[in-house]
Amino acid sequence: MRPLAIASAILSLAATSLCTDTNLTKPLTSTIILPSTFKPAQNFKNANLVHIINLEKSYPKESINVVIENIAKTAQDEYFIPFTAQQMETIGGLEVKDRKDADAGKFVVEAVEFDAESDTQFYRIRLPKPLAPKAQQTLGITFSYLSALNPLPASIAQNDKQFLVYAFSAYCQSAYVTTKQKTEVKFPGTAIPDYTIIPGTNGAPESPQRQGTKFTYGSFGEVPAGAVEPVQVRYEFTKPLIHVSRLERDIEISHWGGNIAFEDRYTMTNRAANLSKQFSRVDYAAQQYYNPPSTAVKELKFPLKIGSLDPYFTDVIGNVSTSRFRSNKREANLEIKPRYPVFGGWNYPFRVGYSADLKKYLRKLSSGTTYVLNVPLLEGPKQPEGMEYEFIELRIILPEGAENVQYSTSVPLVTAGTSLHRTFMDTTGRTALTLTAVNIVDDFRDRELVVTYDYPVLAILRKPLVIFLTTMSLFAAAWGIGSLDVSIRGKRS
Repeated sequence: MRPLAIASAILSLAATSLCTDTNLTKPLTSTIILPSTFKPAQNFKNANLVHIINLEKSYPKESINVVIENIAKTAQDEYFIPFTAQQMETIGGLEVKDRKDADAGKFVVEAVEFDAESDTQFYRIRLPKPLAPKAQQTLGITFSYLSALNPLPASIAQNDKQFLVYAFSAYCQSAYVTTKQKTEVKFPGTAIPDYTIIPGTNGAPESPQRQGTKFTYGSFGEVPAGAVEPVQVRYEFTKPLIHVSRLERDIEISHWGGNIAFEDRYTMTNRAANLSKQFSRVDYAAQQYYNPPSTAVKELKFPLKIGSLDPYFTDVIGNVSTSRFRSNKREANLEIKPRYPVFGGWNYPFRVGYSADLKKYLRKLSSGTTYVLNVPLLEGPKQPEGMEYEFIELRIILPEGAENVQYSTSVPLVTAGTSLHRTFMDTTGRTALTLTAVNIVDDFRDRELVVTYDYPVLAILRKPLVIFLTTMSLFAAAWGIGSLDVSIRGKRS
């Protein structure tokens, strides 16, 4: 599955061993190693499939609603979805649920590793209950691709419109025979100058059928397993393509101070079309009077939790004063403007931080010394064009002496582990839970992360006792030194 995919498998296996050693719950993603001759058995058929591709944001979001039928003679609980090797490296947020049973929760999804040289790889879906022969079940599969939209042309003038290209298959990729299917494509507008046309067969009209901002390819009759029909569309999208290559998020807990501190460090890139000429500050300033669509990142809006305090916004130069914070009983919004408009191909690293009352995020169980922390795993900007995150590293810095750390979240993770984080006035260091995720989009914003840990009374009193004993030792040392007679006197006759 290419070197990157193999590395992901190794990381996932390492994460499992880490969780065993540190008493953490298992990460939500793992890799299943199967023989190189593996091929999904034809135990299912897709009775009806609707493939929806949403191109309204800066990343494509795809949904597959499929009615699967067990055509085997025995009950089956494993359903496979094929992807290309390139798609496996950029796919993110793959979730599966029962469309007709919302209470069933999300299904277990695992990547399959069977042949590193094959261009076709699989995800395995485990059904909650084995599906009986001839029985049917409706699956809802959602996922996104990062860095999948490309501007064409790749360079434009500062005031020009931007057009993006996206390639996909009019036949939904499937490891099983599909009896009936269609593909719907939702665009952000009606300006779609170029798209692939598929001739109709057996008297059927050609595809796509256009209805406003939606294209429909199909419906198609029976399609064999693995069949593809390449399609490419080019459409207007004069907005930035915000890509965060790395997000480092720290959440620090202070029981004695009753405070929780958040800090997010972003390495942000705009993947929009590059400027074909040198940037003109005069033209940019003149445009602001009528605010036309632009590929530049001009402003980022952070909807924070109610009660957030003392926000700050800095970059590599220092504090950035072009920010606005509005907080009341109903909302808390932080609006920031980068030091310069971030056009296509430009980078902008920055950090945002704020504090809050710990009581709003932490509670203690009625019995014992266990605490429950509930925080958002991702709390980035909320932009109409959307944002994508290639790599996220989250650290939960717990008080010194916290033990038996466990966590739970619905966000797919790659690795998890604990370590010691040493700061001033610490003795052994604070317990830090580190979680990593890849290929996450802003649809996962505000997903909860629940962390439980034990914090014994002795650990709570450790720091004040150390401070008290240290202070008393200094006083005792000062008194002892002051009691010494160091005067110089002559000898008595």
